[in-house]
Amino acid sequence: MRELFIEKVIDKTENFLDNNQRKMLKEILKEICLNYQIEILEQNQREEIQHNNEELLNKFISSKEIEGCSNRTLNYYKDNITKMLEKINLPIEEITTEILRDYLADYKNNSKAGMVTIDNIRRTLSSFFAWLENEDYIVKSPVRRIHKVKTTKRVKETLTDENLEKLRDTCSNVRDLAILELLISTGMRVGELTRLNISDMDFRERSCVVLGKGNTEREVYFSAKSKMYIEKYLETRTDDNEALFVSLIKPYNRLGISGIEIVIRNLGKEANINKVHPHKFRRTMATMAIDKGMPIEQVQKLLGHIKIDTTMEYAMVNQNNVKNSHRKYIT
Repeated sequence: MRELFIEKVIDKTENFLDNNQRKMLKEILKEICLNYQIEILEQNQREEIQHNNEELLNKFISSKEIEGCSNRTLNYYKDNITKMLEKINLPIEEITTEILRDYLADYKNNSKAGMVTIDNIRRTLSSFFAWLENEDYIVKSPVRRIHKVKTTKRVKETLTDENLEKLRDTCSNVRDLAILELLISTGMRVGELTRLNISDMDFRERSCVVLGKGNTEREVYFSAKSKMYIEKYLETRTDDNEALFVSLIKPYNRLGISGIEIVIRNLGKEANINKVHPHKFRRTMATMAIDKGMPIEQVQKLLGHIKIDTTMEYAMVNQNNVKNSHRKYIT
């Protein structure tokens, strides 16, 4: 194929090049085509690397799906690992600690990402390479020697009692009030709330079973106020949807995560409260429970945390309580 291409080019120059010029051109074309052939081989090699890397990534994602990771988590894993593999463009078994360090440093500089984001990416890569090691695809994870990125720990805000009352007053319909009270009293994740069905609610015991991370079920408990507003809301329903919370207009579809987030965000804007989102109620509930004396182990159980350290990060101790305790016990 290469020789045929060269001969055709030379034939086209017959009318304006002499024999010596055509010979020189032929040698040049041979050299160029030889390099071009090598480039084609490199392209084929790159495609093979990408194919093999993608195959291992898909196996990793499948294993995480079996473990019960949510679609949002799976997409986060896949997006970050894909970016890394495309940028480095090496067979997975040839990726070293130094290469990954350079990748993370370049990512930080080019994207202007914060240290928390960089550490989240590091954790994702650590999970991926640890899985590869456990499955014997590589000898040792290159992320082992990349330590946790130091981040600035900021005290995350919770909603005050006054803010909660403002949000309640802002609700224009009983559905939003029911959602608000359920989030306040249970501290459940927004994804757990959206999966709830009417049949899941035990109004006599004021409890329900939610499906949390890792497809783990746990029982949570809601307040008498939550019960009252949920029952009032259900009395207004004319649809036959099994979901606990649905849209206010036809066809009355189940509210998804984005739907709940929009409801809560709009309530925050109307109440003139900054950064109101569903997860803030989870942190607020944990902090309120700790402040009122609930043992941290029980808060951990309510929130569905595997590690108690995670619960401690959610439960920000009220500074006024710290001041009062200091005056009581120290001075």
